Amino acid sequence: MSQTVPPPGLPFMKMHGLGNDFVVIDARDGAAAVTAGLARGLADRHRGVGFDQLAVIEEDAGADLRLTFFNADGSLSAACGNATRCIARWEMDRRGIAALTLRTERGVLQARDAGGGLTSVNMGPPVTDWAGIPLAREMDTLHLPIDGDPVATGMGNPHCTFFVADAEAVDLAADGARMEHHPLFPERTNVQFAHVMGPGHLRMRVWERGTGITLASGSSSCAVAVAAARRGLTGRSVRITLDGGEIGIDWREDGVWMTGPTAHVFSGVLTPEWLGAV
Repeated sequence: MSQTVPPPGLPFMKMHGLGNDFVVIDARDGAAAVTAGLARGLADRHRGVGFDQLAVIEEDAGADLRLTFFNADGSLSAACGNATRCIARWEMDRRGIAALTLRTERGVLQARDAGGGLTSVNMGPPVTDWAGIPLAREMDTLHLPIDGDPVATGMGNPHCTFFVADAEAVDLAADGARMEHHPLFPERTNVQFAHVMGPGHLRMRVWERGTGITLASGSSSCAVAVAAARRGLTGRSVRITLDGGEIGIDWREDGVWMTGPTAHVFSGVLTPEWLGAV
């Protein structure tokens, strides 16, 4: 009597950039479509795998690969800088190349080996007009009419940056959650609190839309660097100290380049039983 072979599970990878952690599913081999429900199940750090963001890799006719991002609450995100950098590093190593292109909702992004185990990604030009971020109505994005005088920036997703005396002293859980849903941000917002540590050096803590407190955020780091340069607090090239480590941001004519470390922690397979229950 022939035995029934159980269907294969769904392979995945766990990666992180400065403690900002991701589940990555390579769907180029025909893996099951990722839904908001699957993303929420995977995000559960007790019953799933746990992540800050989920990234799905797909084929693309005009780039080396295409990325789609989900937040922990199952909502979509147009940008995720640390995940983009992690996947770029993994794909470059897999192919034995030093540069590649990745399509996201921001467009086609360039990635390259920066040497010393670091990876650089051009996250594209920042958005500084109110409609493109977007905000609820026309206003000066350099000085929002909100207590604390924050700056609004778009990096494929909305950002609200507060420059404070001491980022360590902020009640990030309370203030981040409150500001994520501020009525001036119709699509919600990522929230950053930062202070200047020295010339070209910022300290930042972040609350991510749809996820909460994270140890790092690539797109938030880009937004903070742009906001600091616009305010005249720094030049256009800075290093940022996050809860999870340090990242370099360089706002150039062709976009905002982000450079930092990556880690592919492990690979695994989601069982058919678990998949059937989510």
